[in-house]
Amino acid sequence: MASLRNASPWLRNYFKENYIPQVCEVLLCGLLITCPQDPLRFLEEMIIIIMKNGLESLLWDMCIDPSMKPKIRKLSETYLEQLFGLDDQLMTPDLMVKACTFYTGHLVKSHFSTWKDIAIPQPKEEDIIAKKMEIAIKYDNLRLQKYMFYHWYAYMKSMRELLKEFIFRLQHIFHYNKLIIMLHKWRDRAKYESKRREEVLLVRHNTQLRKWRNRIRKKRNIYVEESHSGVFHIGEIPECDISLLPKGAILQVFLNLTLKDVVNCGQVCHSWMAMTQSSTLWNHIDFSSVKNEIMDKYVMYTLQRWRLNVLRLNFRGCPLQAKTLRSVSLCKNLQELNVSDCSKLTDETMKYISECCPGILYLNLSNTSITNRTMRLLPKHFHNLQNLSLAYCRKFTDKGLRYLSLGNGCHKLIYLDLSGCTQISVQGFRNIANSCTGIRNLTINDMPTLTDNCLKALVGHCFHITSVVFIGSPHISDLAFHALSKCNLTKIRFEGNKRITDSCFKYIDKQYPNISHIYMANCKGITDSSLKSLSPLKQLTVLNLANCIRIGDVGLKQFLDGPSGTKIRELNLSNCIQLGDATIQKLSERCQNLNYLSLRNCENLTDYGFEFITNIYSLISLDLSGTNISNEAND
Repeated sequence: MASLRNASPWLRNYFKENYIPQVCEVLLCGLLITCPQDPLRFLEEMIIIIMKNGLESLLWDMCIDPSMKPKIRKLSETYLEQLFGLDDQLMTPDLMVKACTFYTGHLVKSHFSTWKDIAIPQPKEEDIIAKKMEIAIKYDNLRLQKYMFYHWYAYMKSMRELLKEFIFRLQHIFHYNKLIIMLHKWRDRAKYESKRREEVLLVRHNTQLRKWRNRIRKKRNIYVEESHSGVFHIGEIPECDISLLPKGAILQVFLNLTLKDVVNCGQVCHSWMAMTQSSTLWNHIDFSSVKNEIMDKYVMYTLQRWRLNVLRLNFRGCPLQAKTLRSVSLCKNLQELNVSDCSKLTDETMKYISECCPGILYLNLSNTSITNRTMRLLPKHFHNLQNLSLAYCRKFTDKGLRYLSLGNGCHKLIYLDLSGCTQISVQGFRNIANSCTGIRNLTINDMPTLTDNCLKALVGHCFHITSVVFIGSPHISDLAFHALSKCNLTKIRFEGNKRITDSCFKYIDKQYPNISHIYMANCKGITDSSLKSLSPLKQLTVLNLANCIRIGDVGLKQFLDGPSGTKIRELNLSNCIQLGDATIQKLSERCQNLNYLSLRNCENLTDYGFEFITNIYSLISLDLSGTNISNEAND
């Protein structure tokens, strides 16, 4: 039908005059909706009806049964003229409404503008210029004010800096003179104490020497023959010889010497050499004290010489060769081994040691290059291992921790240090929990990857943990305390954590009734509410809340009023800037067993509060540096 658009005008008029589009529309609508079984007969009947009613009365739905007619609103007369291409224009009622609305709006706008021009008089040019001049004057004055203010601000800033520098110099001079006075007093006091101590020691030494000489004199009962004058003389007592002392005393003397001093003493004479050959003296050999001086051949000779007597070995930081470290396997009775910071320690070396020294109880492998091969050796040979340190060993993986459950396993492990092992995931901690269920002391420092899920996986089977140390683990939150509530903790230590809040202490008296040590240094989320929660504890003796700047006198008072106030022995409140004299007054009233107290940088403390410290007679150490307490109070 689209071809009729280009048809001749005669043909187009023919279609319009005989209502052909309307007839087609009526018949098509009837067919589409009624869908008769015999469409040709249906069309014949409908055409007869149209002829009877006439073409002028055509409706698009006249061939549709009344029950099937759709109930819709009529939008337009017909669209068949557009289909057949007989429409002369595309004007619709909607377009007509829009055109009328636009035209009316245009008229209103033009008439309103004309009325506004007539009704509102235009301002005069002189008034406009005057107004602009007023705005210009205000802007110029504002610029001048800003200019002067900038100069004034720079001047005041420079003066403030000069004042600060002047005050700093005065404080420095004052502090310097204060130190000089204190140093003179300390020197005089030290001289007096040193002189008094020397006199006391001299008296004791003379008394002991006199008793020792009398004992030697009675023991020897040495007499000389009668002299030419006929008088018997008692033989003169020789000078003090350490070899004449009892063996226990000699051993105690040499046990307090370093390895280098013992070796030097053995080179004095034969008698001293014999004294240094005591087997008990070589039970503990500390090579770390001479790590920069001793040679590998001397280490091997010493271990070969005392292989049956050595119980403890310390090679920390010794730059020894792998062959020298293998000689540790000669010590069959070895119980403690420290090879931390030994760069030449390898898995092969540990294989020799593990096969020959099965009785090791303490093993320190921190900061070495061990891998999963060494982790496999631990449960296979060290059946009695109790203390293990893997700090900063980053070459083993979660798979290596899974080896701990092989064989007899490391079920006797009590102490475990995993500081700096950032490669361990949640699965690794789950492997530790399945292998080492008897862990009591857990240390995980400098581990930013440690999360609450890691602790949940670990505590799942380790219910005997009593001590935890997490320093440098910023992602630990209050959920970790909830996970650790399954354990009977006695010592908690956190430092530098901003996610720990007062919520972790909310039920601390019920979850950890036997806790005695709490270290929460530099935890900015802790407030007085935490101290109130700690007040019911009965066994707390050590509390460290350094750098917890939100703690004040109210919270500390509530804590000291509890049972722990009379039992606390160590209290560190450094940099708790909100504490004042009321804190010291409360300490003097409650803390009669306090030995160590630090109030460093508590700026609100004054001489008035210092007077109460003198009532704490049990104090051994006191730190008041950085406070406003004057010298008069110290005197």
